[in-house]
Amino acid sequence: MLRKPLTPLLVVLLLLGSSNALAHPGHDVSGLSAGLLHPFNGFDHLLAMLAVGLWAAQNGGRKIWLLPAAFMLLMAIGAKCALIYPFLPLIESGIAASVLVLGIVIALALKLSTRLSITITALFGFFHGYAHGLEMFEASEAQAYALGFLATTAALHLAGIITGIATRTRCMRLPQALGAIIATSGMWLLSAI
Repeated sequence: MLRKPLTPLLVVLLLLGSSNALAHPGHDVSGLSAGLLHPFNGFDHLLAMLAVGLWAAQNGGRKIWLLPAAFMLLMAIGAKCALIYPFLPLIESGIAASVLVLGIVIALALKLSTRLSITITALFGFFHGYAHGLEMFEASEAQAYALGFLATTAALHLAGIITGIATRTRCMRLPQALGAIIATSGMWLLSAI
């Protein structure tokens, strides 16, 4: 079957096509299309969102939908909080740490308790959402932009889940290898801050 090998290839192509971190003001944040495209423009966002899906697939069971849902819910809350209180420090560090930590848990194939897994994922979702919320001060169509980045986040989570599930039988070590790459990228992002 050709479909299974194409999923990891798609993930690699997405990673190669992504630019450096853009979780800060200074780029187009107006409208649905900008929101849909934004996670593809930030290496940090792309990796973290794929990582949530990969980790959810590694854990299986209820976590396969709970982890992405927790990330997205707190991402929306984080965006709203940024509009109310735009002075929270260390957001970029939190985003970079999300890439590092999620990469580590995938590389080590950690299966933490459901509560702890949700807490970790939700915290990182908050950081990513807060960064998006800071960007929304400049948006002429903020709600459409938010809908766009939430839709793309869901799609990236799904891509991670599909990759994790597709590689369970034939390439069981691929998610762990991707986790190591993600963790290394997280270390690089943290050192660049």
